[in-house]
Amino acid sequence: MIKKLANRLTVLNYLGSLLFIFGFAMMVPALVHIFFPGPAISARIIAAFVVPGMLISAGGMFLTKRLPDKVPSIQDSMIITALAWIVVSVASTIPLYLLLDHSFIDTFFEATSGITASGLTIFTGLDEMPPAILFWRSFTQWIGGIGILTFFLAVSFRGGSAAATLFSAEGHKIQTSRPVPGIFNTVKIIWIIYGSMTLVAFLLLYIEGMTLFDAINHTLTLVSTGGFSTHDASIAYFSSLRYGVLIEYTMIFFMLMGGTNFLLHYKISSGNWRALYEDFEMRLFWFIILAAIILIGADIYISHGPKLITSWSTFHLHFRTTLFQTISVITSTGYATRNLNDPYYPAMAKQIFLLLMFIGGCIGSTSGGFKVLRIGVLWQTLVSELKQLSLPPKAIIPLVIQKKIISPREIKRICALLFAWIGLIWIGTALTLVCTDLGGWQALSGMLSAVSNMGPFFFSTEELAAFPACVKLSYIFGMLAGRLEVLPIFVLFGRLGGR
Repeated sequence: MIKKLANRLTVLNYLGSLLFIFGFAMMVPALVHIFFPGPAISARIIAAFVVPGMLISAGGMFLTKRLPDKVPSIQDSMIITALAWIVVSVASTIPLYLLLDHSFIDTFFEATSGITASGLTIFTGLDEMPPAILFWRSFTQWIGGIGILTFFLAVSFRGGSAAATLFSAEGHKIQTSRPVPGIFNTVKIIWIIYGSMTLVAFLLLYIEGMTLFDAINHTLTLVSTGGFSTHDASIAYFSSLRYGVLIEYTMIFFMLMGGTNFLLHYKISSGNWRALYEDFEMRLFWFIILAAIILIGADIYISHGPKLITSWSTFHLHFRTTLFQTISVITSTGYATRNLNDPYYPAMAKQIFLLLMFIGGCIGSTSGGFKVLRIGVLWQTLVSELKQLSLPPKAIIPLVIQKKIISPREIKRICALLFAWIGLIWIGTALTLVCTDLGGWQALSGMLSAVSNMGPFFFSTEELAAFPACVKLSYIFGMLAGRLEVLPIFVLFGRLGGR
């Protein structure tokens, strides 16, 4: 009994440390409001960020100072991870609820979508929204894109076995090697890469014609593959700029970078460019993207006819639209130059988009989805089983990927995750069908987008805003479960259920 109490107090200690840091992050939009005030500087807007931020930091410091600190177990680390994302999502809600004329459920939905880098939004009128709020949406995606606890470990300079356990719980991916020994060194390298991507993307977008405020916000949501925009028209807003086409290609490049394993970035920065085509996951990633572009482009051509290639400019427009949306979807960024619900996209193209939404980006990236490597492991498992049929019963064929044997335990975990993933999507889709007027494909696209942390769906933002609270709550749960890849959330609810 005493041991269980100590474990729970340790959980609160770590949550307190996280909240202490996050409270300071909440105050940043107040500074943004001073430099980008919009119509006028409002003390109410500044207070909505500063006062909650100070209170949260003070509460976090109290928990950290008063409660015991020890190395958490794997199970406790998963509970810390799940609670951290839930608590930070609630904290992120406070300024939105205080400043906007929306219900708590709506602002909680938006904040959760931000911190999980999902990109689903129920807000319209973004072009007239206060800059501080727009920045807060973008900033939460940038923090959440690389991971709440990864952000915490980098800022707090924590290392050692406790940090390793927390890092593993938040990113319980297929076992891969770290770029360098030591968890803090690994986190530092990840943030150096992430920060460098952020700086370079900002400079390029600003040089290419975005305003300073738009460049800052779109950089934060670009490298995090979150997809929140400062305009209702998303990236289509910039099409009229002189270098609008260049902006799109810049975004395509950084979406691909965000959707790629950060370990691969480290290898490339170390001079190993061959990893771009030698790595098993990257080869499969390139194949899926190329196949999707060809199939979607062909479907659009068949549907709309030869008018698509009447001139180079017309062909380039349709090619660029297909390329941009394919990369935006598979990397879970969710930016749009043309809405996915647009009749421009035929039925097969939309089904391919759904498949890309499910697959997502690479392991160890900022992208959502089930992940390319897991799809590759399941495919190789199928191939291995088919080979097994032609061999003697006692013959054993190990599953080898990238010259490493994938253990049966890892395959079992991937299968369990797939089952949970499909189950969550099915339950959310069924609830949406019961409680709304959406059709089957539309309902599927909404919950699939939530669980895969994608953003786009096959209905309007206004329809999403009108959903009943129970459906929005199921989406919120789906976004959190998808971002944490299910297990920490299940462990948390199992502990709350007394198991």
